[in-house]
Amino acid sequence: MDSKVMDLENFIKRVISLKNRTITDEIFLLIQHDRDLMQNYLRLVENEGLNQVNRQIGKAVKKAYRLNDDEIREDDPHSTLIRSHQIFK
Repeated sequence: MDSKVMDLENFIKRVISLKNRTITDEIFLLIQHDRDLMQNYLRLVENEGLNQVNRQIGKAVKKAYRLNDDEIREDDPHSTLIRSHQIFK
C-alpha cells in the first residue's frame, strides 16, 4: 500500500484546493464557449472596458465561492479572454 495515501478529509481539501486554483479560468472558458454569454460579455467590455469587466468577474468569483487569494497568479490561463488571473487557495 502506498505510504502517501491521504485520509479522506485531507483528500477532499486537496481536491477542492486544486479546483480553486482553476475556477476563474473555468468561468472565463464558460463565457468563451457559450454564444449568448460571449455576446453579452463583448457588449459589457465595449461599454465598461475590458479591465473593469474582467476585474469585476474575478472579484465576483472570489466572493461567490468565499475564496482566499494564494500568493501566486496564473499567467498562462486556458481562456483567451484573460491574460492572467488570481489563484485561490
